[in-house]
Amino acid sequence: MAKIIECIPNFSEGRDKVTIDKIIDTLRGREGIKLLDYSSDKDHNRTVVTFVGAPEMVYEGILAMADKVYEYIDMRKHNGEHPRMGALDVVPIVPVSDVTMDECIELAKRVGKEIAKKYNVPVYLYEDAATKDNRRNLAVVRKGQYEGFFQKIKEEGWEPDFGPREMNEKSGCAAIGARVPLVAFNVNLDTDNIEIAQNIAKVVRHIGGGLRYVKAMGVELKERRIVQVSMNLVNYEKTAVYRAFEMVKIEAKRYGVNVIGSEVIGLVPMAALIGCAEYYLQIENFSQDQILEKRI
Repeated sequence: MAKIIECIPNFSEGRDKVTIDKIIDTLRGREGIKLLDYSSDKDHNRTVVTFVGAPEMVYEGILAMADKVYEYIDMRKHNGEHPRMGALDVVPIVPVSDVTMDECIELAKRVGKEIAKKYNVPVYLYEDAATKDNRRNLAVVRKGQYEGFFQKIKEEGWEPDFGPREMNEKSGCAAIGARVPLVAFNVNLDTDNIEIAQNIAKVVRHIGGGLRYVKAMGVELKERRIVQVSMNLVNYEKTAVYRAFEMVKIEAKRYGVNVIGSEVIGLVPMAALIGCAEYYLQIENFSQDQILEKRI
């Protein structure tokens, strides 16, 4: 069985299609790499990419992509609803087939070291690749965002794992990590009141006393004049997608607002959606072997 790793880089540009295409072009048709998906959001001003390949091919793909990211994105001009601290903001590396988490951690370290050296960018390792317990949670690492990191990087305990202890004004800094698959899941509300979305996010996320494997925040979708609860389900097997969805609906009722839709960002494991089907349809004794496409 071939070794396969999934990589989901997030870069801080979601509005300029020409720039986005130039960055994505580094992966299109690249030998040893399969580009699975990419999606851009104007409100978040962010693009999320998903590609897979053998470890060495993924390593080369990330660096090829980084070349264009650091050439075209200037963080001094960036604004958006999504938290960010750098042009190549976060690079998660995920084991898929015949690859251990330890191998993904080593790859994350290689990538981080090279990016720091080549682009003079401070790099932080997070999740399973973290070198300190307080760096496992990406939200903690990214707290303060690009603007706040000029001071944060000088504080005790916040020296980068690789690169200079000084922010790169144009490129910011980067987080490179190894983790299990997650589901990026957003729920839209029929209101433009951001405080409502923020309040719901506070009680849904684990750090606020909510669901154990959920990170959440309130986001404005200005073009649509609505708000959303934007979530990362970091372990969908232990905190199911439908459970997070239902909790948002319950909390929304307190404010007299309704859920008007939801979205998945990037790719999602089939099992996560099957779990939703089983729950809402109350299917008994369902097996993945009953899925037509799985039997072909």
